[in-house]
Amino acid sequence: MAPRRDRTTARDRSRRVLSQNFLADPAAVTRMVRAADTGPDDLLLEVGAGRGQLTRPLARRCGRLIAYEVDPTVAPELAAVCAALPHVAHRQADFLTVAPPDEPFAVVGNIPWSLTAAVVRWCLAAPRLRAATLLTQWEYARKRTGDLGRWSRLTVLTWPEYDWRLAGRVPRTAFRPVPAVDGGILRIDRRPEPLLAVAALPAYRRMVELGFGGAGGSLAASLRAAHPGRRVDGALRAARIDPATPVGLVWPEQWLVLFRLLHAATAPGRPGDRRW
Repeated sequence: MAPRRDRTTARDRSRRVLSQNFLADPAAVTRMVRAADTGPDDLLLEVGAGRGQLTRPLARRCGRLIAYEVDPTVAPELAAVCAALPHVAHRQADFLTVAPPDEPFAVVGNIPWSLTAAVVRWCLAAPRLRAATLLTQWEYARKRTGDLGRWSRLTVLTWPEYDWRLAGRVPRTAFRPVPAVDGGILRIDRRPEPLLAVAALPAYRRMVELGFGGAGGSLAASLRAAHPGRRVDGALRAARIDPATPVGLVWPEQWLVLFRLLHAATAPGRPGDRRW
């Protein structure tokens, strides 16, 4: 028997490697553009621009747009789209290797799902990021926003500085090729002012890492490793947290209460400063 030929094209192989699923549903494109909520003076970076399905409508709403796409098989189509749009630049480059702008900007993208964690890390590390609107796997978006009834470590760690919100669901049939699962629109907004004083953020993060570390088998036991037991018990009561509550079920707002109560006596700064 003759060996079976591989009938996949270069574009098919590229999609598999880059985990690309392009938006093909105009309604889904509209939902993404609305969720991005960009203004006429905004600088926008689009991740995974593909053939420009989002690029065109986004360009009509923002001041400047830089469209990033690493796949060379779609580069000519995207370059042609960008060339016809004012204030739009095309970059055939890996977005993750790009230095963030030194001015306020937002990120939007139907991102490769295999790179979701890396794109989110890039966004959170960018000092001038204003917001990120990312089309991810549905379960990832739910996990990061507490929609599954649980809160992830990353969300809790960054909650004083960022608001995480689930902005919609996109059915799998809206993509080509059709993936195995639905997509979710994840919105991350930098808060105008952190919910804690900047000087307090490292101590807050250490407390969250301690709590999620699982030392002692419970949140209460973990916190007692660094704080007096009575104080921990009182803080848990004030935050309305049962000592047996799994750490993932503690709301971000409850973490803030715990931090303020456990660190109030040791907080530096002016008397009466309540930003802790």
